[in-house]
Amino acid sequence: VQLVESGGGLVQPGGSLRLSCAASGFTFSTYGMSWYRQAPGKERELVAVITSAGGTTNYADSVKGRFTISRDNSKNTVYLQMNSLKPEDTAVYYCTVIGLYYSGTRRYWGQGTQVTVSS
Repeated sequence: VQLVESGGGLVQPGGSLRLSCAASGFTFSTYGMSWYRQAPGKERELVAVITSAGGTTNYADSVKGRFTISRDNSKNTVYLQMNSLKPEDTAVYYCTVIGLYYSGTRRYWGQGTQVTVSS
């Protein structure tokens, strides 16, 4: 399993970014996917979830109405469109597979992509 995040960067408050996560090594279309983020000194937190076919999504209250998770099963890629960004959105963003583990309970993670929201 390989997950490769991209699309992060430095953006001003109120700006937008679109993150991508390219997945390989498993049958992408049969698994839900999620985005997490981890800010310095804080625990990793769930940001958004999408089911295998993309029909259902769910968001953390802190990003609801500003972020949109989507996926393209033909490209084995999940996206996170982030609008109206705030300084508190600054974090490393990671994607992960829902329900697929190694060594019993360990999740697969990508290397993450840094998002910095600052003027």
